[in-house]
Amino acid sequence: MGNASDLSETFPYIGTELEAFSYARNWKDYLHKRMKPFIKGDVLEVGAGIGNNTDLFSKTPHTSWTCIEPDAQLATRIPRVSNREVIVSTLASVSDRRVDSILYIDVLEHIEDDAAEMTMAAQCLKPGGHLLVLVPAHQWLFSPMDAAIGHFRRYDRKAMRAAAPKQGVKLLSMHYLDAVGMAASLANRVLLKSSAPSVSQIKFWDTYMVPVSTAVDGVFGYQFGKSLLAIWRKD
Repeated sequence: MGNASDLSETFPYIGTELEAFSYARNWKDYLHKRMKPFIKGDVLEVGAGIGNNTDLFSKTPHTSWTCIEPDAQLATRIPRVSNREVIVSTLASVSDRRVDSILYIDVLEHIEDDAAEMTMAAQCLKPGGHLLVLVPAHQWLFSPMDAAIGHFRRYDRKAMRAAAPKQGVKLLSMHYLDAVGMAASLANRVLLKSSAPSVSQIKFWDTYMVPVSTAVDGVFGYQFGKSLLAIWRKD
C-alpha cells in the first residue's frame, strides 16, 4: 500500500476550490485523453491535492505513481492503493529521483519561482521522459479567485516558454484548451468577481461548456482557451 511521509517542506493550502472541482468529470476526461500518451513508467504527480486527478490519470498503465503534496491535511485524502506513494512535501525532497513522467496539473501557478521548479523537474526525468504542465491561461483573466487560491500568475505561451527548462528537454506541444470556458472565466473576471466557484457553477461549466470545447478546440487550432497545456520530452 502507499504511505505518507512527513518531510520538512510542507505548508497549508489556502484555496477552497478543490471540493468543487471534484465534480469536473468531463474536464478531467478531456485532459486525460490529451495527456495519457505521455504518461508511463514511474510517474510523479506534483501538487496532487486531495487526489482529484490521481485515480483517473493513474488508470494509464504505469510502474509506480508518487503523489507529492505539501499540505498534510490534503494528502491524507489521496486514496492509498498498490504502487502509489504519497509524500507530504515538495519536489525538492525527491529531486534525486529519476522518473518517466512528471505531472503539474494546475500547480505551477502556485509556485513563485516557476523557472527554478521547471529546471528541477527536468533534471528528475529519465531520458525520453515527459514533463506535462497544465496552467490557467491569460494574465488578463486574473481574477479575485486566482488571488484567493494563491496564484502568482496566469500564463500565455510567452510566459510558459520563459518558465520552461532552458536545456535538456524538447517542447513537443503547447496548446490552449477550453475555448468556451474562457467566456466563463472572463465573466468572473469582469462581472461576478467571485473568489471561489460554487459546485453549481462547476457542474454547469463541466456539463454544458466543456463538451462544446472538446468539439471546437481543434477547429480553432487550440489557439484559444482558459487553460494552457505544455508537454516536453527529455533529450
